[in-house]
Amino acid sequence: MSQRILVVDDEESIVTLLQFNLEQAGFHVVTAMDGNTALQLAKNQQFDLVVLDLMIPEIDGLDVCKQMRLNKIMTPILMLTAKDDEFDKVLGLELGADDYMTKPFSPREVVARVRAILRRVGQVQTTQEVNQSDDTIIQIGEVEIFPDNYEVLYNKTPMELTPKEFELLLYLANHKGRVLTRDQLLNAVWNYEFVGDTRIVDVHISHLREKIEPNTKKPIYIKTIRGLGYKLEEPQLNG
Repeated sequence: MSQRILVVDDEESIVTLLQFNLEQAGFHVVTAMDGNTALQLAKNQQFDLVVLDLMIPEIDGLDVCKQMRLNKIMTPILMLTAKDDEFDKVLGLELGADDYMTKPFSPREVVARVRAILRRVGQVQTTQEVNQSDDTIIQIGEVEIFPDNYEVLYNKTPMELTPKEFELLLYLANHKGRVLTRDQLLNAVWNYEFVGDTRIVDVHISHLREKIEPNTKKPIYIKTIRGLGYKLEEPQLNG
């Protein structure tokens, strides 16, 4: 069965272009040209990925992304934006988008990016299936990671993580105590070169810290190693 892609953009020419190229690549494509329609489709149908433009009528792309995550719809989101403003890109990632592309773009690049995201999601699911009988639990301080169930507990309380946040935390945990560069994390979690833009890693690290660090200004789990990258370590308990 073909993987299902929801394409959301208010420019008919872009929708037509993306639909044609994605269908040529073997995907089944459903389209929407406003935020309300997109949100209803996302709530009522199963999709493997959403290509979501930032500037769409009724509800903009950021709000669609936010509402999807609030409704526990964790479908990967590739956000499109005509703006070069870093704030929009970072905010989109903060709200739960998995990736973004800036217009203008080539249809071939969009197809490649879609395949990369789906490939990564598929690899995570396959790994979970292989490990189903292992009952693996990774515990670091008050953080418990259940790879088989795609679940994380902090102080015995379930955490709401996006797919990319979970993958990043799991990768850090599997390399506990090792310093990992931003490029290493980018390539491992996003599974392709992100045109050297490691800001996406910093955003997700910041988001993870907000969820597991008692004090984000003095992190005890995810340490920044100045000039190198990040390291996840066992917290040092006082006394």
